Formats: sequence, structure tokens, C-alpha cells
Amino acid sequence: MEQHPIRHWAGLSLDRPLVMGILNVTPDSFSDGGRHFHDDAAMAAGLAMLEAGADILDIGGESTRPGALVVDPAEEARRIVPVIRALAERGAVISVDTRNAGTMAAALDAGARIVNDVTALTHDPDSLSLVVARQAPTVLMHMRGTPETMNGLNRYGDIGQDVAAELGAQIAAAIEAGLPAQAIVTDPGFGFAKVAEQNIDLMRNLAPLRGLGFPMLIGLSRKGFIGQLSGEPVAIKRLGGSLAAALFALTQGAAILRVHDVPETVQAVRVWRGFAN
Repeated sequence: MEQHPIRHWAGLSLDRPLVMGILNVTPDSFSDGGRHFHDDAAMAAGLAMLEAGADILDIGGESTRPGALVVDPAEEARRIVPVIRALAERGAVISVDTRNAGTMAAALDAGARIVNDVTALTHDPDSLSLVVARQAPTVLMHMRGTPETMNGLNRYGDIGQDVAAELGAQIAAAIEAGLPAQAIVTDPGFGFAKVAEQNIDLMRNLAPLRGLGFPMLIGLSRKGFIGQLSGEPVAIKRLGGSLAAALFALTQGAAILRVHDVPETVQAVRVWRGFAN
């Protein structure tokens, strides 16, 4: 695939690593379900992330953890649109975390700038045409199956090559449909159709994905394999492990870090850059 050096994305410079703060407006997300389920709590959390240095807020209304309940797109939009509108009016760069075209459209109408789809625009038959029509900056993530079935679809040969090949095909389809290459960011999908050992192997073997020539978003924050590596069973207590993983991801070429703990990650990235530059 032809490489596309991308220096700016969604109006943001990629000259330094960006921090994307996770804002789950859900009752059942794996580590913070229910904490920001109401508009006031979600707004307060979003503003705190912005104050702490988040470059992007990733707002979602449906959990995609293994075994999560499916949420009707209308309910998903009801949960997140007021929060997106209010935070966008405060100047936040908003990403909508959804696999449903109707929710994407409602979020973009409310001021979201980015679409972050864990299915790489394959779940909803209308999602690809929507992001093309809107020319929306889009994150294409690697996953097999659905949150309900993905744990049974984790057989790989060379995981780095397999992930790059599968995402490469989805990138090619998006570009052929009319989405500009400059709008695309990739996400290897840690924890999605991948067991702990596969996540570790993939982190060490991201060169094939980098070779596609698109910026990489890496989401490792509080995930189960970090708990296994660190010996910490409680997701919300995995800050140290999450920071270690995030900084290692930067050495592997990550352009964007998707995290729960924004202040600590922003500080860690600043120090890492001080040593790296």
C-alpha cells in the first residue's frame, strides 16, 4: 500500500504524541462503568481532562468489553449527544466512540470531529458512506467478530502481519469509497479478539502496521493483560502498568494514546519527550 505521511489530523498536529481521554457515558464499561453515566458527571470529567491536557475526548455510550450488552443506537445517542454538544461548545476536540452510523451522524451534528469505530466501519452498512459524505477523520480499529463473539476468533499466524493485513484491507476499502487517506488513523485493537500473550506479542511486532504509513492510536489503559503482567486484578488500580505500557507504545511509534488517566499520562509523556528529544 502506498504510504501517506500525515502531519496533521482532525486539525491537530502530530508533531508530538497526542493524549485522548476516555469518557464512557455508560453503566457497564469495564473499569469505570457508571462513574460518568449522568450528564453532569460526564461534563465535569470531560472538563477536568481538558484542564489536565487532553488533546481529544473520546466519548462513547456503548461498552465494547467482552460480553457487553448491545445498546440501541437511539439510546446510545441519547446518552452522549448532550455531553458532546456541551463539551464541543467549550472548544474540545471530540471523538465519538461508536459502531453505529446513526450515532455517528448525531454526534457529528452535535460537534464531534472524529469517528472512532472499533469495527473499522464494518458493523453498520451505512457507516462507511456516512464518514465519506462527512469527510470525517476516522479511527479504524482491528477487531474480529463482535464484542459477543471476538474471544473465540483469536487464532493468528504472525499476529503483527495478520493485523496489518486485515486493517490494510479495510483501509483500502475506505479510501476506494472516498475517505481521504489523510483522514485515517489505525488502531491495532489491543484486547479485541486477542488474549494476553497475543497482546504482548503484538506490541512487540507493530512494524507491519507502521509500514502501512498511517498514524497509530494505541489503547492499553487498564486492560486485562496489564493486570496479568502487573499482578493487579482491579482495573482502576492499574495506573502504573498503564503508564509503563503507554510509554513503551511511544517507542513503537504510537501517535495517539487513548487513556483513562489523563493528568498522569500527560505528565509522563512530557518527561518521555524530554529524554527522547
